[in-house]
Amino acid sequence: MLEDTIEYKIITQSQLDGLIQLHKRFMEGRLGGRRAVLKYYDLSSLSIRRASLRGAEFSGCIMRNMDLLGTDFQEATLYSCDLSESNLLDTSFVRADLRGSRIENANLEGADLANADMREGNLSTDGSYQPPRPVNFRGAKLVGVRLSGAMAGKADFTDALLTGADITDADFRGAKLDGADMSGVDVGGIQLAGASMKYAILTGVEMSDIKDRNIDMEGALTDESAGISILKSDTTLDEMLAEHAVWLSSAGKNGAQLNVGNMDLRAVRSLSHKKLTAIKAPNARFIGMDMKHMEIQSSSLDRADFRNCNLEGVDMRGSSLRYAIFNHSNMCGSNFAPLVLSSKSETKRFAPCNMEGAKFRYADLRGAIFKGVNLQSADFTNADLEGADFRGADITNVNFEGAILEDTKMDDVIGNETTTKGRAFSLDSLKKEEA
Repeated sequence: MLEDTIEYKIITQSQLDGLIQLHKRFMEGRLGGRRAVLKYYDLSSLSIRRASLRGAEFSGCIMRNMDLLGTDFQEATLYSCDLSESNLLDTSFVRADLRGSRIENANLEGADLANADMREGNLSTDGSYQPPRPVNFRGAKLVGVRLSGAMAGKADFTDALLTGADITDADFRGAKLDGADMSGVDVGGIQLAGASMKYAILTGVEMSDIKDRNIDMEGALTDESAGISILKSDTTLDEMLAEHAVWLSSAGKNGAQLNVGNMDLRAVRSLSHKKLTAIKAPNARFIGMDMKHMEIQSSSLDRADFRNCNLEGVDMRGSSLRYAIFNHSNMCGSNFAPLVLSSKSETKRFAPCNMEGAKFRYADLRGAIFKGVNLQSADFTNADLEGADFRGADITNVNFEGAILEDTKMDDVIGNETTTKGRAFSLDSLKKEEA
């Protein structure tokens, strides 16, 4: 990679503050002012809050984990910069040059990127040809941003949160929007020819405004494909839950088991602290719901969609969650350990949790328990797994690329040699690489 060959210059916070003040004087036409021009600097973890950097240049800079809240980068040049993991809340990039930039997993809520240039781009330090790379917004929080008129051809918005964004008249030709949450997005006049929107969330989007036909929408969730809304069921959810409680207490002799398979439950909004042991909900849509501290053990939840849910402290022991989706969910302290089954007349039996092929990209799983779980081919890309317990789990072909795995328990795991760990596997591994 080109980044590995560049010797980036280092700057301190006080030096950066001085440059910002000089740029302010320059923009005001005052004596001694100077335009801020930084090329190939490493500004990681520094802070520029609510500053005016209109027309400044940061070409090729590493700006990871920066606090840039409310800063004005109108018409600035941030060509081929790395802004990943940064706080870009309420930041303005109006008409800015962001070609070839990487803005992965950053928080851009309320940001303004109207008419920004986000086409492919790359830099060379020695005059050699460098193939252009698309702007990377993978997993970024772009809730409510203004992207109207933006040039984002071939940009990568995989798993990005674009809820309520304004992307009217934008050029997204060839863009990658797989798994992106575009709920309620205004798409009037947008160009999407050649775009990929596989498994994107498009509920509340006026699909008739999308004129292009050459779009891959495999598995995309629209108002038409979301399934039957729970509100349109002949029986209310409260009545179903009451019948399910009777079914449980009578060991299946009375009442009825709760079955919400293929249904859209988003209108319920909250199932927090509910007891839903042994329910059937394959292919159910729980997107964006508050489900913290739920008890949903020994349930059938294959291919259920839990994206953007609050699942803090949820108990899913012994459940089947094959190919379920948990991207961007808060799952701190969640429990997926085997469920212990026993009675006076029999020895203890263990019902393990099956999460084969499940997706946890960008999820917060600090302190989660995966003891003995079948996690074959699961995807934990960029998930926070600090303190999680994987002891005895089957992690064959699991993807941990970019995940935080500090203090994670991995004793007696199966298939560790087949996993994809990436550069951010742990601080210990990074230290070994640097040594």
